[in-house]
Amino acid sequence: MVEQNLRNAIRDIPDFPKPGIIFKDITPILKDPQLCEDIVDAFVDRIKHLKLDVIAGIESRGFLFGLMVANKLKIPFVPIRKQGKLPAKTVAESYKLEYGQATIEVHEDAFPQGSNVLIHDDLLATGGTVVAAAKLIEKLGGHVAGFSFLISLDFLKGEGRLHRFSENIYSLVRYN
Repeated sequence: MVEQNLRNAIRDIPDFPKPGIIFKDITPILKDPQLCEDIVDAFVDRIKHLKLDVIAGIESRGFLFGLMVANKLKIPFVPIRKQGKLPAKTVAESYKLEYGQATIEVHEDAFPQGSNVLIHDDLLATGGTVVAAAKLIEKLGGHVAGFSFLISLDFLKGEGRLHRFSENIYSLVRYN
């Protein structure tokens, strides 16, 4: 039920951010507190068996539900941000984009070594950012226990890049 309500709430924006792209806009979801609560419950139901220590959310839309799920599970939330946005000492990972390169960072004291970390983001496309996030978790001595996404664009085959880190990959809505 939550999957269909989520699918109904997602808005397609053609030609954003550039011609030929159909952007999956999740902002209409945020207008519906009951749907947001149902989304959090759906994630908790899928990941509760993982014995997580931390949820790491990727800037910026990964913060929205990642924090709510962490709070529901009563575990810490860690932000993974674009380079230069975190105030304390960080560890960085760069990755390639279609149009260049980007770098993400996490605080070096984000979690204790050996922690089981779930990486959360709103959307899985090609997987570049999420792979970089997984490498950050491993650099800090964490274990990638799984990944969660509101949306997976399966036709871009990003999920295949994640299996080397974890087989636990959860997406509420999939587009083929």
